[in-house]
Amino acid sequence: MRDQFEETVEALEKYYDDFALKFAMKKNLKRNLEIKLKSKEEELGKIEKKIDILEQVRILLQRASEYAREQIKQQIEMLVTHCLQFVFGPALEFKIELNEIRGKADAEFYVISTFGDVQVKTKPQDARGGGIVDVIALALRIAVIQSTNFYSDGPLILDEPAKHVSSEYIGNVAQFLKQISEVFHRQIIMITHNQYLSEIADIAYRVELKEGTSVVTLYNP
Repeated sequence: MRDQFEETVEALEKYYDDFALKFAMKKNLKRNLEIKLKSKEEELGKIEKKIDILEQVRILLQRASEYAREQIKQQIEMLVTHCLQFVFGPALEFKIELNEIRGKADAEFYVISTFGDVQVKTKPQDARGGGIVDVIALALRIAVIQSTNFYSDGPLILDEPAKHVSSEYIGNVAQFLKQISEVFHRQIIMITHNQYLSEIADIAYRVELKEGTSVVTLYNP
């Protein structure tokens, strides 16, 4: 009976030792997991702070972009409107409407024509013929160049500008180009068949094809 009791005690002691060992291992594993959990929570906290900062930066950049876009839009509208009114008279105004399409900015161009108390908004090609489109295209090119830093210096090179503008208004186009050159301090290099435009040049050259060869001579209108 005593031997059986001692065997039971030994079995219980062995079970206790095994259990204590497993408990110590589990406790150590738990402690390691808690340390890792705390570390991950700290990392998560840092990441969440970075996400919050990035979101604030994104909003700031978006607002700055919207502000810059609006400023450039107003500058372009003002210059193109000035050009239209200089050439065709005060009854015309240029407008840009900006919209978001699939996350990208989209611009639509319009001409506002004033007839007494009535204003009519049309696309440039529907306003008053090709002359309007030519003048807007010319003014837009100048406005974009002057509103950005991509081409801050250098000449303005034009190929047959305002070729669809009628003789009634082409003299105004010539004076507008002269004014642009003076105001923005830009040399204008222009290819044209129009006498009015060639007459505003400080130096003009005539290019003629003679017997298959281009002959360049000084042109004095």
